Amino acid sequence: MVEPRRVLRYVFLGRLSLAAAIFLAAVFSWHGPDAGDTLLATLALLSAIAFTSFSAWFGLAYRTLVGRAFYYTQSVFDVALITTIVHITGGSLSPFAALYILATACASLLLPVGGGLLIAALGNVLYFADVIVLQGTALGTPVILQLGVFAVTALGVAYLGARLQEAGVNREALAAQLVVVKLQAEDVLKNIRSGIVTIDVEGRILFANSTAGKLIGFDAESVRGHNIRPVIAAGAPALSAALERAVHGVERVTRGEAAITVHGRTFPIGFTTTTMSADGSPDNMSATVIFQDISDNKRLEELRLRAERLEAVAELSASLAHEIKNPLASIRSAVEQLGAAPRATEDERILAHLIVRESDRLARLLSEFLDFARVRVTRGERVNMGEVAQAAVRLADTHPDRKLGVTVTCVIPTEALLVEGDEDLLHRAIFNITLNAVQAAPVNTGRVTVEVSKLTLEQIPTGVPFEVSAVALRVSDNGPGIPIELRERVFDPFFTTKSGGTGLGLPIVHRAIEAHRGFVFMDSSPKGTRFTVLLPQYQRRAAMEGVT
Repeated sequence: MVEPRRVLRYVFLGRLSLAAAIFLAAVFSWHGPDAGDTLLATLALLSAIAFTSFSAWFGLAYRTLVGRAFYYTQSVFDVALITTIVHITGGSLSPFAALYILATACASLLLPVGGGLLIAALGNVLYFADVIVLQGTALGTPVILQLGVFAVTALGVAYLGARLQEAGVNREALAAQLVVVKLQAEDVLKNIRSGIVTIDVEGRILFANSTAGKLIGFDAESVRGHNIRPVIAAGAPALSAALERAVHGVERVTRGEAAITVHGRTFPIGFTTTTMSADGSPDNMSATVIFQDISDNKRLEELRLRAERLEAVAELSASLAHEIKNPLASIRSAVEQLGAAPRATEDERILAHLIVRESDRLARLLSEFLDFARVRVTRGERVNMGEVAQAAVRLADTHPDRKLGVTVTCVIPTEALLVEGDEDLLHRAIFNITLNAVQAAPVNTGRVTVEVSKLTLEQIPTGVPFEVSAVALRVSDNGPGIPIELRERVFDPFFTTKSGGTGLGLPIVHRAIEAHRGFVFMDSSPKGTRFTVLLPQYQRRAAMEGVT
């Protein structure tokens, strides 16, 4: 379970301490030491210092070369040093003979099982050579028992070392798996579109991912350990309150809704809170909230409701227009004939002219009702949205309603961005949006930009049910914007702020884009208004390419 480098540090420290202690004992404590013993103690200390210093330097400078050969060298030197100390301190009577067991244990941690046994055998051989050969001690029972103890201990230590190494390998494998899982979890939490915040029972933030920081407006790394109230309550008071209620066991929320205000922008979120306790105790309770921006979902729901309303109004408009148009034509014809009769007075002719003029105006209004009701894709073909945008811009730029000094710019990509649909209907819709922008732009400083671009599936707003990439057309102006109280009504039929307008322009735009399975979004502020049209991009089919 111990890392080899840590074992080596203890070996170095023990080796130097032992050599220094023997040297100091030989010089200051022993009475009448033999000159040879003093010399050996001195050489042992100097060798230990030199060899340990070199080993430490080599281990730091050439870490990649530190392997079994290096560990074998360290173990052999330790056995030799212990043999020298045993020789100086009395041979078979030396109390330091037990250090052979310690050297075997260290070798078993650094080397494979066979290596630990080999070092143990080397210690037995050197001990035997010193005691029997060099010192002439008789091979008696004490020496045999000592060697037996060394052998049995070596076997036990080698077995334990092998088990420890196996446990260390398993631990390293588990640690590697935990690192992989942690990296995967961090990657998921960083890239997930939902914000996640966890607090403890005291209201301290234990975890917050980057999405939560972006949505609420804080640095996810620096807020850990801070209290939730100054960090979250300012921009998302409902979210902060829901977390605190959850962590104190008062209430958990499923599919709740709240609002976040960041940098002056307020947007809705959906959230869910949950709690967890490591030991079941309320003191160790933590609460987590998972939330996400549901602005796109809300807007899509509004689009769906708007489409249903427009469809109902369209059916009613068609019925009324048909019922009124024919009688109106008869009335106009009769009044025109009465006004042209020879016996008609001047006042009668003036009244007849007024009735004919108003009848014509009503007829034009009825025609627009019918156009609104008849918005359908009559033909399906590949349409280049860049060309449609350019044609609409040219027409709006030359319209009589364009104010002096208003510039209209069209930005399109070099590649053709194709959609499938009715080119005339799409041109009419884009022209209506562009003309509205031109009319809203201020005199002399007005700017209108029409931009066509491609959106990948990842860039498409959440909730838009496109299975392919999208073509986005954005029409922006720098006008005064649409008042907040009117923004929800701009797509309502017959609602208009223009003198003489019918209020059917934007409803027709919505129905035209919806007929192409697309979406229309509107964003407005005092600095201007932007309409965004999203249409599914045309995808070539295998059959059309001759692929089977």
